[in-house]
Amino acid sequence: MKWRNGVLAAMAALCVGAGALPARAETLADALVLAYRHSGLLEKNRAILRAADEDVAQAFAQLRPIINYAVSAQRNYVFPNNSSGAQVNALSGQSGQFGQSSLGDVSDGYEDTASIGLSASLLVWDGGRTRLGVDVARETVLATRESLEQVEQQVLFDAVSAYLAVREAEAFVDLRQSNVELLTAQLDASRERFDVGEVTRTDVALAESQLASARSLLSSSRGDLEIARSQYVRAVGQAPGDLAPIDGQPRTAPSLSAAQAVARQSHPTVLRDMRGITIAELNVLRAKAARRPSVSASASLGVDDDYTESATLGLEMTGPIYQGGALSSAIRQAAARRDESRADLHVTVDEVLEAVAQAWAQRDVAIARIDAGQLEVRAARIAYRGLQEEVNLGARTTLDVLDAEQDLQDARANLISAGIAEIRSAYQILFAMGLMTVEHLGLGVTTYDPAAYYQAVKDAPATSKVSPQGERLDSLLQSIGR
Repeated sequence: MKWRNGVLAAMAALCVGAGALPARAETLADALVLAYRHSGLLEKNRAILRAADEDVAQAFAQLRPIINYAVSAQRNYVFPNNSSGAQVNALSGQSGQFGQSSLGDVSDGYEDTASIGLSASLLVWDGGRTRLGVDVARETVLATRESLEQVEQQVLFDAVSAYLAVREAEAFVDLRQSNVELLTAQLDASRERFDVGEVTRTDVALAESQLASARSLLSSSRGDLEIARSQYVRAVGQAPGDLAPIDGQPRTAPSLSAAQAVARQSHPTVLRDMRGITIAELNVLRAKAARRPSVSASASLGVDDDYTESATLGLEMTGPIYQGGALSSAIRQAAARRDESRADLHVTVDEVLEAVAQAWAQRDVAIARIDAGQLEVRAARIAYRGLQEEVNLGARTTLDVLDAEQDLQDARANLISAGIAEIRSAYQILFAMGLMTVEHLGLGVTTYDPAAYYQAVKDAPATSKVSPQGERLDSLLQSIGR
């Protein structure tokens, strides 16, 4: 099916009446690049992805030794038993020596103690629960990447919609303005003819009424344009300039079945739900592994204030015996959630295929509207010009001309809307297929690499002062402006 670029160009010249474009007109590609670079929604979801990356690092850290230190210092005070009437040093003004002081068999004073120690523990085996937790975190990262891609496509599609909304609103403003100017000229002509007795006062009133209606429509169109401009600012990040006409449409698919096949395989929501099934299956395995024992090793080393050293080594195995059925319940719950994830995928695929079919039908309708609209405009123009000639001959009234002029304006407006609808539906098909991406659109902009941060943190690097991995991470954070 060939795209109707010639139809759109002719429509713009006929209905919009725009002059030559400025040398630096803002194109749709410019708007898409701005939206991609400045979207706050994208920044939010990229941060969500980086947080998910850190879940992998934290899960992986549980497989490594855990080392802690402890330093303590304390002063122990000893108070005498004053039941025999002996006075305490604090009451008599006497001070004790460091460590202790005494009055006969009653002593008071204090003692300072200190110690320092290191402790380490390592998970030796837990039936695979922790390792499965790492796998779950990794799959969650991959699912979050798919969600980010869906958000990116939504941002780009919103920019397209905003761009087309401004173009359509501008076209309607130009159309309504042209109509006002035409009706103003007709009103002036009617008044001149009324002055010479060729028409009645009724004809003049009809022209005045038609002009008032046209001015009302012009005001409404200008309001719609301001609304479209505000939506453009939200979607793109800046006010629209001189927007250039769209000189082409995106590559989609040769047929509806081909478009649905692509959507089934590449739509990010479908891929995300597939990851969700994998996560659910891993969680079933984790729930089953909770029944197995776990083995951990520990070691500690300590030194107190009299340089007494101590060290311990230990190996501990723990496991469940009876927990009131909680473990079996957890397994059944994980299995139920796995079934839920499978059903989610089924529902998502149906929704995606329906969205593709609806977008495809909308484009077919828009193309049919363009074909019919061209014929309608052509016929309305001929009728309008013919009625003008008949009015000059006295065979028609001013009302007939005004009605014909209104029919022509309506036909032109319908043709404008149909042309915009065809372009919008083409991008809607692309969005429904899951191909509304920077790469597919060929925007030529540096894209955000979702794997860069993950590669830097996946092995749980320490701080940059002790780990080369951490140093690379700090450089990465600086490069992305964080």
